[in-house]
Amino acid sequence: MRVVVAIDSLKGSLTSLEAGQAICEGIHLADKDAQVWVRPLADGGEGTVDALVHGMSGTMQKVTVTGPLGTPVSCAYGLIHRPDDDTKTAVIEMSGAAGLTLVPADKRNPLVTTTYGVGKVIKDAIMKGCRRFIVGIGGSATNDGGVGMLQALGFDFLDRHGNPVPFGAYGLKDLASIGTGNVLPQLRECEFRIACDVTNGLCGKEGCSAFYGPQKGATPSMIAKMDKWLAHYASIAREHFPHANPDAPGAGAAGGLGFAFLTFTNAVLESGIRIVLEETRLEDYIKNADVVVTGEGRLDGQTAMGKAPVGVAQLAKKYHKPVIAFAGSVTREASLCHEKGIDAFFPILRGISTLEEAMDGENAKNNLRDTAEQVFRLLKCISTIPSE
Repeated sequence: MRVVVAIDSLKGSLTSLEAGQAICEGIHLADKDAQVWVRPLADGGEGTVDALVHGMSGTMQKVTVTGPLGTPVSCAYGLIHRPDDDTKTAVIEMSGAAGLTLVPADKRNPLVTTTYGVGKVIKDAIMKGCRRFIVGIGGSATNDGGVGMLQALGFDFLDRHGNPVPFGAYGLKDLASIGTGNVLPQLRECEFRIACDVTNGLCGKEGCSAFYGPQKGATPSMIAKMDKWLAHYASIAREHFPHANPDAPGAGAAGGLGFAFLTFTNAVLESGIRIVLEETRLEDYIKNADVVVTGEGRLDGQTAMGKAPVGVAQLAKKYHKPVIAFAGSVTREASLCHEKGIDAFFPILRGISTLEEAMDGENAKNNLRDTAEQVFRLLKCISTIPSE
């Protein structure tokens, strides 16, 4: 039996590869001759760097950069260099340099939080030879339109006196001109695949200020001001970059970081799971498999709307492969996943427990291994039943 295992992380318990290895152990307890390929899985958000680096034989890099509040933070990113590709790829999560989790709840204020550190991480990777970038932009603490990131890459955002505008959305209030004379020369050689699963534009009632501002600490008064400033920023950007489109789907992602990438760099915004599936070349493994295994911490109606396990299942169905999913818990709405290519799913809890006990890493590993063992014992048993 040939099995491909591509399961998302069980957040708070196991990484993608730890979960995959637990399933692999369970399969081999049921069938010691089974051939199992464990592949990394993520959706472009938290855990993407770890999954791709460890699954693609990359290396972790660390760089100290300016955090969202202007104080130093240590940001980890991945560097991947495939043997069959001369181009180095950097895998970055913007939340590592400008994420909401880096800002205490009582200090959340998008008027001052900046994406400057994101630009510094990109610059560090460029200096190390990277020209391809995979960037997850979820979980931001910012609403500066990506201006901070662009400043770190050498773009000049100036007020009417020719001075650099300050960090944060507040700096957009005084923006008068954008200069490109000091931009890092290597940037024109770079390609960016941006993991973005939101479709909000930059401005308006569905824009980043109104839609995501409150969770970043914005008051109604702040939201109105930031929305106006971002529209002004977009109009100035269009003077230099005619293709600038604040209404483009995803332009409002990460407080306008999506707009910055689309306007000022060679970037495309794509589904996070699509990027991961393509970069890890999962399809090449699925082609030769007999069974595909996927899953995540909680299988529910949201899973069926296009989360990572469904991405795996739809790819498997391209080759008519059976798909099994494991999850820490499942809801009634998880049955919608059957329509999306998951043939059967199994919760891994094997007895009454507290949430803390269920999420303990060792317990989760054992539960996943033991459940996988029993499911594959059943598959092995069924395969020996003669047909009439």
